[in-house]
Amino acid sequence: MLSVALGLLLTYGSRREHEISERRSMSRRKRHVVTGVDLAGSPGRATGVCILRGLTAQTYIVLTDEEIMDLIFQSRPDLVPIDAPLTLPAHRHTIHDRSGSHFRECDLALRKRGIRFFPVTLGPMRMLTERGMALKKIIETGGFRVIECYPGAAQDVWGIPRQRRDRAGLAKGLRKLDIKGLQPGMTGDELDAVTAALVGRWFLLGKGEMIGGAEGIVLPKLFQKKRQ
Repeated sequence: MLSVALGLLLTYGSRREHEISERRSMSRRKRHVVTGVDLAGSPGRATGVCILRGLTAQTYIVLTDEEIMDLIFQSRPDLVPIDAPLTLPAHRHTIHDRSGSHFRECDLALRKRGIRFFPVTLGPMRMLTERGMALKKIIETGGFRVIECYPGAAQDVWGIPRQRRDRAGLAKGLRKLDIKGLQPGMTGDELDAVTAALVGRWFLLGKGEMIGGAEGIVLPKLFQKKRQ
């Protein structure tokens, strides 16, 4: 995986200057574009990607980092929220480091809010964390901003079902949040990618919050109505 990541860094790094120039020329566009990624731990499993233009979603199922990067360069997003751990707990230098805490500050913040999650040190999460951190570097080398998100937590905040419990209910909930373009039979990976993209849109609009510090997890922020 390391050799593949290095190759992608070189490939997409060479496109960065052109990409930054292109993005500056589009800086006055009215609608945000956010590309949400529901990342799988292995390139052998499906990754969901959603390109959200305004509130219209277009989803894809891909496998490789190259496919993900092609969609990112195609969409030229303002933000790339990724559903995967993108940082390590304090005092851990690699995902294989056994020293230090099992939890990051953002994990503790989720636990304080009663939101269920898997720690990054849990067996299957190690591969996802390693891939997520490598992909973040590649995307940033291409000139794009990356944040970590957690669709399940966002769905809890919005009061809509998680995809493993009620996929149809999740799609219905996203439509109630004004998302357009959802198709019948979308996979859970696609719906979580849509959720990630919508969280990113809310963050760009000032309706999101970063929990656990500047390198934490972005969640939607719910505003209470002022009393008359």
